[in-house]
Amino acid sequence: MLRAALSLLWLPLAGAGTTEEPTQEPGSPGEPPPGLALFRWQWHEVESPYLVALWILVASLAKIVFHLSRKVTSLVPESCLLILLGLVLGGIVLAVAKKAEYQLEPGTFFLFLLPPIVLDSGYFMPSRLFFDNLGAILTYAVVGTLWNAFTTGAALWGLQQAGFVAPRVQAGLLDFLLFGSLISAVDPVAVLAVFEEVHVNETLFIIVFGESLINDAVTVVLYKVCNSFVEMGSANVQATDYLKGVASLFVVSLGGAAVGLVFAFLLALTTRFTKRVRIIEPLLVFLLAYAAYLTAEMASLSAILAVTMCGLGCKKYVEANISHKSRTAVKYTMKTLASCAETIIFMLLGISAVDSSKWAWDSGLVLGTLFFILFFRALGVVLQTWVLNQFRLVPLDKIDQVVMSYGGLRGAVAFALVILLDRTKIPAKDYFVATTIVVVFFTVIVQGLTIKPLVKWLKVKRSEHHKPTLNQELHEHTFDHILAAVEDVVGHHGYHYWRDRWEQFDKKYLSQLLMRRSAYRIRDQIWDVYYRLNIRDAISFVDQGGHVLSSTGLTLPSMPSRNSVAETSVTNLLRESGSGACLDLQVIDTVRSGRDREDAVMHHLLCGGLYKPRYRKGWPVTRTV
Repeated sequence: MLRAALSLLWLPLAGAGTTEEPTQEPGSPGEPPPGLALFRWQWHEVESPYLVALWILVASLAKIVFHLSRKVTSLVPESCLLILLGLVLGGIVLAVAKKAEYQLEPGTFFLFLLPPIVLDSGYFMPSRLFFDNLGAILTYAVVGTLWNAFTTGAALWGLQQAGFVAPRVQAGLLDFLLFGSLISAVDPVAVLAVFEEVHVNETLFIIVFGESLINDAVTVVLYKVCNSFVEMGSANVQATDYLKGVASLFVVSLGGAAVGLVFAFLLALTTRFTKRVRIIEPLLVFLLAYAAYLTAEMASLSAILAVTMCGLGCKKYVEANISHKSRTAVKYTMKTLASCAETIIFMLLGISAVDSSKWAWDSGLVLGTLFFILFFRALGVVLQTWVLNQFRLVPLDKIDQVVMSYGGLRGAVAFALVILLDRTKIPAKDYFVATTIVVVFFTVIVQGLTIKPLVKWLKVKRSEHHKPTLNQELHEHTFDHILAAVEDVVGHHGYHYWRDRWEQFDKKYLSQLLMRRSAYRIRDQIWDVYYRLNIRDAISFVDQGGHVLSSTGLTLPSMPSRNSVAETSVTNLLRESGSGACLDLQVIDTVRSGRDREDAVMHHLLCGGLYKPRYRKGWPVTRTV
């Protein structure tokens, strides 16, 4: 748009004041060298970075405008507003330039826009919740995706044989199976954009979102296998080719996960030696995670699985090694990049839909695809959930199944894959492109608009936005050890047994190898909890009792190092110094919330029963047990 507008403005200016005499090229023989120019337009030298910066600026301003009205964003998901904005911008570009520009290119999407979103999701994913529901996630991601792909493709082929699809849609069974493989996968970008605004409970969110991440491996394998079969021709496909297709599923998925874990190990090991060069810590996190994505992509493995496992596997060790400022920089930079990429993706989806020259319409194919993806998604969820509930301790009820069925959103991954199809090999590509655009718009806009009222109407349990109390954490760890012991006693090596074995292996080997000695020592003790409570005490004292310093002449002592945390506490220091401020998370009878009351009780328990400081010269004498 900017390029077209500048050209329209520049051409009249360039022709103004000129004569009909032909001009000679500067520097030609007999022509004096040009003089010093006071102004020279160099658009082509800065075109690419300028357009990138302009798109990010437009996306940021759009998010600001959307959130000026809380009523609008509470009713309409941000992803829907961005797609509508993309449609408007695409119409303006088409009207000015007379052609559609700035399409969502598959290379740009897969190499630059998708990695920051997946990295942010994997790095900040609750690992315990993910592994607690890993069985359900793998079932929906593998079995569910295979079910949706084959049933949707076969049903569309049957629809064509019955005459409900126009004869001009020249596609066979393998063509429809290829289309079913790309249109059936749940999209992680769309799910993340919509479900984060709905605020469903953590278990439901992690199952749907985990499925959208893991099913990438299945989608990649099905897409490549079906595309290869189409190019070979159905008559040339041998039985060994089907076996290779099944084997490639394990190679792509397990290979992508292995690449991610290798880079997670390298990242954790590298950050162990950055104590004297803190400035490069955030850079290492992004570079090695992106290297994991590119390496998996280069080896034709699941790049999404690679970067997800890299972020999930390295966070514990990286967070322990890098400084607090580096952790803050990583967090906000990662969130910013993911938000910008997500915004640009939805805007480009809207702009790409304006270009009607690349797609053709068939009502039977479009309506049939919409019906089949909804029907087979719901049927697959019901059947798989019935099987899973036979083994789950907390079964998924019917309301959860409705939300999971309705939350199978499609997005930019399907659009990028359908654009990659070869028109010479697949004559029906234009019809598949149009159908994919309609499916993406329907799932993101229609289902995105109605899923929040549906969740409220069904009274789905919502997520609780607070960290677990200290009491809850202690009880959780206690029950983990009890259940692991019970499984060990009865000889049943189940989930808790293997998790306890993994924690012991991690404590004995991995943490000592990948963490600095000081970070590992403090994480190995209960004093880490007490240290964090003392930090909270100090912050609370400064926030609401800092005026006591000036009135009493008390000087706030510096916090001891993490190595000597078991030797003193800010609470005792300030209490022994005569401060009138109460530092034990406030006085219990003035605490208003039950969560703070539980923390206060557990804090007193740690202070009175578990904390045994040693006297050190130079510190005030503290109470011992």
